[in-house]
Amino acid sequence: MHLLGELVLLGTLLSTSAFATWIDPSILDACPGYTVSNVVNDGATLNADLTLAGEGCNVFGTDIPRLSLSVTYETDTRIHLKITDPSGARYEVPESVLPRPDNSSSVSPSSAQIQFNFTESPFSFTIFRTSTSEVLFSTANHALIFESQYLRVKTSLPKDANIYGLGEHTNPFRLPTTNTILTLWSREAPNVPVGTNLYGNHPVYFEHRTTGTHGVFLLNSNGMDIKINDTESDDQVTLEYSVVGGVLDFYFLAGSEDDPSAVGRQYAEVVGLPAEVPYWSLGLHQCRFGYNSFVDVADVITNYSAAQIPLETMWTDIDYMDGRRIFTVDPDYFPLNRVREIVDFLHQHDQKYILMTDPAVAFTPDEDYAPFHRGTDLDVWLKLPNGSFSLAIVWPGVTVYPDWFHPDIQAYWSGEFEMFYNPETGIDIDGAWIDMNEPSNFCSLPCTDIFEQAKGLPPTRTAPIPDPNTPIFVNASNTLIKRVEPPDDLLNPPYEINNAADGRALSAKTAWVNATHANGLVEYDTHNLFGTMMSVATHLAMLARRPGLRTLVITRSTFAGAGRSVGKWLGDNFSSWEMYRQSIAGMLGFASIYQVPMVGSDICGFNEDTTETLCARWAMLGGFYPFMRNHNADTAISQEFYRFPLVAEAARNVLDIRYRLMDYFYTAFHTSHIDGTPILQPLFFKYPKDPSTYRIDLQFLYGPSILVSPVTEENSTSVTIYLPNDTFYDFLTFEKIEGKGANVTLDNVTMTEIPVYIIGGSILATRVEGAMTTTELRQKDFEIVIAPGTDGTAKGSLYVDDGVSIDATVNGTTEVQFSYGDNALTVNGTFGFDLGVSIRRVRLLGASAEVGAKNVSVNGLEGNITTSYDAEKGVVDVAIGVPFDKSFEVVWG
Repeated sequence: MHLLGELVLLGTLLSTSAFATWIDPSILDACPGYTVSNVVNDGATLNADLTLAGEGCNVFGTDIPRLSLSVTYETDTRIHLKITDPSGARYEVPESVLPRPDNSSSVSPSSAQIQFNFTESPFSFTIFRTSTSEVLFSTANHALIFESQYLRVKTSLPKDANIYGLGEHTNPFRLPTTNTILTLWSREAPNVPVGTNLYGNHPVYFEHRTTGTHGVFLLNSNGMDIKINDTESDDQVTLEYSVVGGVLDFYFLAGSEDDPSAVGRQYAEVVGLPAEVPYWSLGLHQCRFGYNSFVDVADVITNYSAAQIPLETMWTDIDYMDGRRIFTVDPDYFPLNRVREIVDFLHQHDQKYILMTDPAVAFTPDEDYAPFHRGTDLDVWLKLPNGSFSLAIVWPGVTVYPDWFHPDIQAYWSGEFEMFYNPETGIDIDGAWIDMNEPSNFCSLPCTDIFEQAKGLPPTRTAPIPDPNTPIFVNASNTLIKRVEPPDDLLNPPYEINNAADGRALSAKTAWVNATHANGLVEYDTHNLFGTMMSVATHLAMLARRPGLRTLVITRSTFAGAGRSVGKWLGDNFSSWEMYRQSIAGMLGFASIYQVPMVGSDICGFNEDTTETLCARWAMLGGFYPFMRNHNADTAISQEFYRFPLVAEAARNVLDIRYRLMDYFYTAFHTSHIDGTPILQPLFFKYPKDPSTYRIDLQFLYGPSILVSPVTEENSTSVTIYLPNDTFYDFLTFEKIEGKGANVTLDNVTMTEIPVYIIGGSILATRVEGAMTTTELRQKDFEIVIAPGTDGTAKGSLYVDDGVSIDATVNGTTEVQFSYGDNALTVNGTFGFDLGVSIRRVRLLGASAEVGAKNVSVNGLEGNITTSYDAEKGVVDVAIGVPFDKSFEVVWG
């Protein structure tokens, strides 16, 4: 017991200054760990017992004396390792929330790309690459600790390790390795502060080395700290998991020695492939918290049209609600008939509408609020251990939370969506926006005076009530395992994670963690699943409204696998240059690692006032967010793109680029849906052997062929970017640039420009011009842009369908492959979807005068073909004007 006393003393001494429970790592490493016995190895699967190797450290409870180990080679690139307590069922992430990958075709270790090895006493294990014996993960010299409310696993990594993931956070994309704590516990996080836990939880990391890239995923939804530190050793980095419950359920992903994107595809095999998005969702979205009435919303739509800025989807925040209660409209400020008029106008003009729906339902036992009473009748509210409702304070005041595990919750949620969002009698939304689903709670602990704290909510409206007959659009243009462990202290676990919520307790500013679901699970275990379970329920509710059609659901809180149902916005950021820069790392995390590709930040910033130059730069950058939305708070100035002349010009410029590239973006999304290839990628994914790319998170790739390098400093018109040793072409001027693996400074980049490059070796099928809506855009012709690489060849692809059907075969699909070499372009494909447009021209970049002088034939015919050569730019234009409905070939020479 001497060791335990020492630990307690250290904890006492350090608790006043440490943000998370801290104990000298050398003391934890000296714990006895476990000894392996009863090993049964049938090749693809290994099972063994782990027995405590001595007197337990009992750091935060009693060490569990006997554990079970199972290791399965599920595929040639994936090892599944699981450590559990065989004496009783412990909580695990339910399969209903995250279905496990198929492991029926397990493989022999001899054919696997990574291997598992172990030491018997004390037990440690190693994952290494088969081809090179390089160690990827090793717990050697770091004792395994397994207690009821404290699980500890620690690995050693190379010095200066390149680690990415373990979000959600606003740290740099490449994680700092000195005294870094990454805490996974969902919380509302105003202003998304650096170094704190945020809205979602993704316990997966990719590690990149010059020798390859691999991934590690811990499937556990309990609160945890992940500590990365390079101060314990001169030549190593340590990565330590400290988890407050559940089991150790690891998936090790081999990745690849030369293609970092492979580990993304392998992770998608575990957590699921991203949802196929509707084509229209790639257009511009506009929202604000603070549109006071239906008149404000209509005016924004009208002004975007008048400013000739394409607006695809209009959004409305909680302003539309009556007393901020979901499934209601304020009869004075947003009368139902006027909101329906707005929706009808949008749909008549090929535009869309989305509304906010929060999870918390107003607690109104004595009022006639049907959504609360219907839920009460179905008994679908989250409850405390004594059977009473788990109350909270959210926007409408005192509220209840839906129990997403209740067997009737989907019927309730879908029913409310069907009634309120009914096309004939309600508001016919095209997508859904869900917020506050960490879940958020305004009540400060100990929250024994909840009704007192709720006074003042909802706030009284102060804006003048509009005339219900106010004309709108008058100037519009025509254009399950239950928790059965010993009675743990759920409210105050002995290990305190680094929760940044006010009060730091697990229940701070959220649901009580001892709240119990209908199936017996408690929020202590399932808290981090709340947002994703709401996401799935909302996705299904939207599909039930419009069977067969894809939908768009954007959420704030996510867990592993959320991308199967929803997209994500990065939360309540600041209008600051720092947040502008951080947004790139944020979306790279979700799109390139977490398999949530439909992601973006609030453009121009949510909190505080933006500036014209910041908003202009942010509009340009936002044009390359997968999810492009301008949104801000009611306490800030209006920042719609048309409000500032400079911003309006920037928006028009970038939206023209975005819309011309939209089919390329859509193809990247489709590829992601098919095999998990990330749509956004850091530079090292493309240039894995170039160490200079490993830290870059202010430039990124969109798909395989577009490099985006925004200006990132305040009010600057120059930017220093890194160009790897490759060929690039300016997207707008087609200027050919030879990268030298060095920094390049670009000057005179105006506030309405953004440096965008086509990577050599690419072929793009782009629209010849932009449009005001995506429906109009799909009627524009294509042009094919050939950007030869250093070897003179190029390739590309295009996928097109009707853009809305879940079953794309309903109206057919068109899939085209482009290849160029030896002065010939070959276009081959299947044309099952009628594009209804032509190939207006083919553009060959980087062409010599000799090529420019050659005759050109299309499918062997030379007549009636107009060509031109721009000697200064090195561009050959071939005007072919053929219907885009069959394969063809263009030959120079």
